[in-house]
Amino acid sequence: MRRSNRSKILSILAVMGPGLLTSLAGNDAGGIATYSNAGATYGYGQLWTVPLMCLLLVVVQETSARMGCATGKGFASLIRERFGIRVSALAMLALVVSNFAVTLSEFAGIASGLGIFGVPVVYSVPVAALLTWILVMSGSYRRVEKILLAISCIFVTYIVAGVLAKPDWGSALTATVVPQMSFDPGYVSLLVANVGTTISPYMIFMVASNVVEKKLDAGDIAGQRADNVSGAVVAEVITWFIMLATGTVLFPAGIVVNDAADAARALEPLAGAYAGAMFAVGLVGASFLAACVLPGITASAVCEAFGWERGNDCTWQEAPVYKGLITGITLVSAAIILVPGMDLFGIMMAAQVINGILLPVLLVCLVLIASDRHIMGEHANGRVWNALTWFTVVAVIVLTVVMFAFQLMGA
Repeated sequence: MRRSNRSKILSILAVMGPGLLTSLAGNDAGGIATYSNAGATYGYGQLWTVPLMCLLLVVVQETSARMGCATGKGFASLIRERFGIRVSALAMLALVVSNFAVTLSEFAGIASGLGIFGVPVVYSVPVAALLTWILVMSGSYRRVEKILLAISCIFVTYIVAGVLAKPDWGSALTATVVPQMSFDPGYVSLLVANVGTTISPYMIFMVASNVVEKKLDAGDIAGQRADNVSGAVVAEVITWFIMLATGTVLFPAGIVVNDAADAARALEPLAGAYAGAMFAVGLVGASFLAACVLPGITASAVCEAFGWERGNDCTWQEAPVYKGLITGITLVSAAIILVPGMDLFGIMMAAQVINGILLPVLLVCLVLIASDRHIMGEHANGRVWNALTWFTVVAVIVLTVVMFAFQLMGA
């Protein structure tokens, strides 16, 4: 019995990685900026959104991973199979534009984070672009996954920063379980942004694609469920500590932040050099991780949708479109960051608008595919999980409508 239990645990651990990596990649430069802004502006007032974000993330990622295991196909392939080439082509076009803009924000995050340590943009961005390109093109998916998971350990710096900030633990825990609602437009707009930044369109493609790359099947669904639940919990614990640190230090001081680098700079004189440095190091690591995965996920989804060869193990001759897209997105994104006077904020806002439009559409596709027994067989959504996925879809659609309404009102 003990051997059986030990074997089950080892088999689960062997297939873990895709869900954890996807969840942590979601805590990128844009996400850190949003969570920092929430803490700096409203203190502990939005900590209660973290459990909600965790639930939504678990539902989306578990469903996507289960589809990959049950069918052996990525999300892009399943969209083409279920809805046809036209819908697939439109989804891929939107995904490429969105992911390209988000990749820009990751290199901007690297530049901002290293700038705090005095590293000029002309050095930090080209070196980061070269390193991400070499890593993604280096071959075996399993090797790349291990390296990226090792990089993910840098997120512990946010937990350390939160502890160094010396928070009121009792108030923070109370605020986490007791919702604090406000109809202030700024509060609602930021609340929507908090939830919206947790689930990005690329994450749905990423977790399914990584499952396929790792050659997992229906027998690995239990392991993937553990992977995605634990990944979501770890990612949201980090989110909680980001809000905790900024809510403890910056909110009482009345300091407003516009991006994650602002938060790191502001923390240093108030919470100590170590807290500010930890925050800045986390920003660089988070941005680097996302910059590594975004070009590859974009290239993989496009090649999947149109039936072209793809994969880390492929050569240039075997997968020229896949390799070319990764190279093009990485190089062009880094080059744009180096252009003086580039409106990076405008680019990030454009990406947010595209994500806001694309995400509800992709979530509807997700739930319809996951509920289709012709595609999923015995692993299709059950009644309870179907209700949870539709709840997620409706919640995201409502939040998206609210977000656009506030943007139109200038909130």
